[in-house]
Amino acid sequence: MSIKRETSSLKTTLNRVVFLYLCSMEKEHQIFGIRAIMEAINAGKEVDKVFIQKDAQGDLMRELMKTIKKNSVNFSYVPVEKLNRLTHNNHQGAVATIAPVSFHNLETLVETVLESGKTPLFLILDQLSDARNFGAIIRTAECTGVDGIIIQKQGSAPVNGDTVKTSAGAVFNVPICKVEHIKDAIFHLQGSGIKTIAATEKTESTIYDVAFNEPVAIIMGSEDRGINPSVLKIVDEKAKLPMFGTISSLNVSVACGAFLYEAVRQRL
Repeated sequence: MSIKRETSSLKTTLNRVVFLYLCSMEKEHQIFGIRAIMEAINAGKEVDKVFIQKDAQGDLMRELMKTIKKNSVNFSYVPVEKLNRLTHNNHQGAVATIAPVSFHNLETLVETVLESGKTPLFLILDQLSDARNFGAIIRTAECTGVDGIIIQKQGSAPVNGDTVKTSAGAVFNVPICKVEHIKDAIFHLQGSGIKTIAATEKTESTIYDVAFNEPVAIIMGSEDRGINPSVLKIVDEKAKLPMFGTISSLNVSVACGAFLYEAVRQRL
């Protein structure tokens, strides 16, 4: 067998191993059934997101929703077909995913980074909802030396198999913090001497007009709405990417990469 054929066979084998690992990980980090999900939440498990069947009724379901809201767990209402695709078991109208990583405390992480003596570089994702975009951003963040990624508990993309796959495993190397409110995280960073820079087209300044070679946190918005207007009101600076084509926007993971590598360029 030629070296070329051996290499191709090895790549095929490795891809299959990765695929099987991700499939097993999805099942391992999945909980179905109302009582099981409530027990997991009350036990302090890292429940990343709960999928609830639309129009689900009953006392037990109402109890589950109280538990979800009391613990600020991310959830969404979905058709029963979605739940049936997630699991072939008796889901009772609810399926939850358990994050394959542990989330960090924001205050502790910020303190640790500041004490390390390096120039902090944080990334805030405001309501980013697509797991693949999230994974791609994590991969770029790991490559550019981001100290931590901050997301909101409600409305953010889940950390699931798609996230792990598109991050190429980087999700295990970059600290991720889940916070109640993005604005509170911004106030904490500002109070710690870290400048916040929002990526938005609603400014005249480009990324080449802004200083990234000091302690900064870059804020990226959701795929469809961008950064929340209330968040834009409290940031220190705003910056945009120069656009010369007929399409007026970039995929958020691509735009995030441009911002992060401008930070790297200025810090070299």
